[in-house]
Amino acid sequence: MLIIGYTASVFIGLVLGLLGSGGSILAIPILVYLFHLDPVIATAYSLFIVGATSSVGVISKGKEGLVNFKTGLVFGAPSLLAVFSTRKWIVPALPDIIINTSYLTINKRMLLLGLFAALMIAASFSMIRKRKNVPEPKESSIIYMIILGLAIGLLTGLVGAGGGFLIIPALVLLAGQPMKVATGTSLFIIAFNSLIGFTGDIINLQIQWMFLLSITALAVAGIFVGNWLSTKINGSYLRAAFGWLILVMGCWILVKEVINP
Repeated sequence: MLIIGYTASVFIGLVLGLLGSGGSILAIPILVYLFHLDPVIATAYSLFIVGATSSVGVISKGKEGLVNFKTGLVFGAPSLLAVFSTRKWIVPALPDIIINTSYLTINKRMLLLGLFAALMIAASFSMIRKRKNVPEPKESSIIYMIILGLAIGLLTGLVGAGGGFLIIPALVLLAGQPMKVATGTSLFIIAFNSLIGFTGDIINLQIQWMFLLSITALAVAGIFVGNWLSTKINGSYLRAAFGWLILVMGCWILVKEVINP
């Protein structure tokens, strides 16, 4: 199982390189179900792995002029505040038993993995759906970007997911970015949020650095392959195939952890 886990870690970076999002959607199940980590620790490790891997992707995309750093900072600043606050104070404050009645019991594991499964299912629909009519990019109110940034930061902090499937459409529709630039800028925001969010866990958790750096190195190797493949493969077909995969995974996690624990 460990060999499968280490092998699968390469695909975290591979997906990030190909799609500009989705790395954490693979990272959490790999860490929880293949390496048997506690979900709270898994979400923290996911932030570091995806953040470090995205940083490497940003360097490559930046050299190609596909990262709008100014927009990334405007969008990412409120998100950064939310993700750090969530990891530093909200997640540690969650009790082990969230709800306990004669009819319903929800513990921290069920809450975090249930939210994550719901995120996977929502992300899968956005990936599977064919975009026949793409709205024209347009400049939108900075207020909307701040509110969405805060919401994505909260989500990232709770479930350890970068939220790229939300960031990319927001950058296209609210910030008027071309799709390729939005993908590169998304990596910048994910890297920024994830690594800063992880600092909120360093004091609260005991980090197994050798293990974490090993997984991160494999994911970084994967993003180089993903960047290269992104120039060779039709992105729409790949995105749809990945969408179906995470739909199945999300439903399985939801059934296993929440509906029939």
